[in-house]
Order: sequence, then C-alpha cells, then structure tokens
Amino acid sequence: MITTGIANIPRLMGELRTRAKALGFDAFGVTDAAARPDLPQKLDAAIAEGWMGEMDWMEATADRRRHPQALWPDARSIIVLGMNYGPDTDPMATLEAASCGTISVYARNRDYHDIIKGRLKELAGLLARGSGADVKVFVDTAPLMEKPLAEAAGIGWQGKHSVVVSRTFGSWLFLGAIVTTAQLPADDPHAESCGSCRRCLDICPTDAFPAPFRLDARKCLSYLNIEHKGAIPPQFRKPMGNRIYGCDDCLAVCPWNKFASQSREAKLQARADLEAPRLCDLAALDDAAFRAHFAGSPIKRIGHARFLRNVLIAIGNSGDAALIPSAEALLGHEDAVVRGAAVWALGQLDHDRALWLREGMLRDETDIEVRSEWALEPA
Repeated sequence: MITTGIANIPRLMGELRTRAKALGFDAFGVTDAAARPDLPQKLDAAIAEGWMGEMDWMEATADRRRHPQALWPDARSIIVLGMNYGPDTDPMATLEAASCGTISVYARNRDYHDIIKGRLKELAGLLARGSGADVKVFVDTAPLMEKPLAEAAGIGWQGKHSVVVSRTFGSWLFLGAIVTTAQLPADDPHAESCGSCRRCLDICPTDAFPAPFRLDARKCLSYLNIEHKGAIPPQFRKPMGNRIYGCDDCLAVCPWNKFASQSREAKLQARADLEAPRLCDLAALDDAAFRAHFAGSPIKRIGHARFLRNVLIAIGNSGDAALIPSAEALLGHEDAVVRGAAVWALGQLDHDRALWLREGMLRDETDIEVRSEWALEPA
C-alpha cells in the first residue's frame, strides 16, 4: 500500500480541492475503495432481473464491475468529482413543441467524456506527484460504478430514479473518478434524502421503475432511443413523444434542482442549436451532414440511422402535416430500421396517403419487420 506522509495529506488534499474547483468541478469527495461491499449483490440482482436489456457489456464486464478492487486490486482510495450541467430553462418545455426535437440536457453540449477526462488527468497528475502513488481516471466508459461511489464519497445520494442527487446541484452532475493506490482520508457518505417524494417515479412516461431506486432499462426511453439498436417497440412510440435523444423527465422534476440554479459559476452551456431543433431539418440530414452537425456531441455515437429512427418517431407523434414529406422521403432509406420508422410516422400523419403508397412500396420490400409496419394498424 502506498500512502502519503501524514503531514502532507492535509496540504495535498487542499491543493487537490482547490485545483478541482479551478478546473470546473463543482463537487469533490473521497471514499475508500472497499467502501461499498454491497455492490456485487446489487449488480448481480439487476442482471438477473434482465433490467439491462441489450446492454450485454454490463454482464460481460460484471466480474470487474462488481467492485473497484476487482477492476484494480491495488486501488485504495477513490476521488469522485462532479460537474454541474444544470439547464438554464425547463428541459421539459420543449416537449410541448411537437414539431421540434427534445434532446437530453447532457447531450446539448460537447461530449462530457471529452470535457471531463482531460481535466481529470490533470488533477490525477497532481495527486501522483504529491503522493508518489499510482492513479487511473474513469469517466463512465470503464466498468466502474460511479453513482454508488459518489454516494459513498458524500457527493450526494442515488435517488429513487437511480441518478445521483446533490443538495447543491440537484440531479444535474456529470461524474468522474480518480482511483489511486494512495490511502486518502475519506469523506462521510451521504444519507439518502428523498423522503416520501416520488415525483421522479410518477412522471416516467413508460413506468420504467419497478420500485423506488430500481430502473428497468428495457422500458426507459433513454435506453430505447440511445442503446436499443432495432425498431422502437410499438408500445413505447407514443410515450416517446418528441424525445429524439434521451429523456430528462425524472431528473427535471426532482425538487432538489431548485438549488442548482444558485451554483452556476462553472456550469456548462448548451449549444443553442440543440435546445429545440426542428424535426424537418434533422430528418433532412444525410450521413455526412449528421456527422458534421453532431461532431463532438454524444449524439454522434448512436449513428445516423438510429438517430433518424428517433426523429421519425417524433415526426409521427407531432401531428404536423407539414412533416409528411419528411417521413415520406425516408420510406426508401437503405436502413430497414429507418424505413420501418418512416412507415409508422407516415401512417400516423396521413393514414390514407400511407395506404395509397403501400402496394408499390411492398413490391420491393424484403425486410420482414418493415413489411409488418406496412400493415398500418391503428396506434
């Protein structure tokens, strides 16, 4: 075990906290790497229930994910950091603008992995130089369970919607972690403070919470329009509304968010063009334009076809006849998932037009799922 000298620990921790704030981190906490022995049981239970849906990588990495020291046996302490990304306006307001898309607040800026990782590395370098210890940084992409570790580090607590809630920043924190072989003084864990509130559970459009503090990803709109690769299941299309990337409903209604507006010094600013983009403009993007428009954005990672699928579901829910040409233009798209979504969207907006086109389109359609969409059953 590598430790810093007792006399140096307070000074080093002070330097780390000061530098973290200068780098734009709003929350800083430390926990022992062995602080959450309950993590293996929680993870195994979620996998056994099938709540992970198609996220096979969760089970594939379960052995390393179950505990930080399974990922890195020499780990002794974990510094968890949070960066405020709270919105300036109500993120649910765009749900009423049916001809526009609603993008999750976290994706309205540059990819947070890119924003945070470089800053974490700088802070980790300071820790390594000051302690002589080894360090590793993690930002969501590695098998480290940041949310329960943030709770253990006193950053906040995992709310009933499973997201970390902070008394200072509500539900709007990006998380990153520095894992180290140094033994650092740990902060007190944060007690769960949701009380009897269940706003996040009640607002969910798809009833994705089988119980408080439990999320069934298979019903979660964020999972469905980001992680899910195939067609959006029919029962979730209407509830999806105009949410073309993610879903913030359960985060946005958290009453602790009222404090986030008081702490905006280093808050990330959203791209204006991603706050309420027009569906007709998004549907017109070809692959090259999609990549250019969303360069540096997490949206780019889902790919053009999956993005068009989401936009088409929103078009079908819009009730806007002016978007009929946008849906019709994608009926012949090379990707079957896009074609199927276009059929559904057109059927929602102009059932008679879809019926008139059906025979001709079916003549050349070979994909069984797209052919089933042409059945044009009422929603």
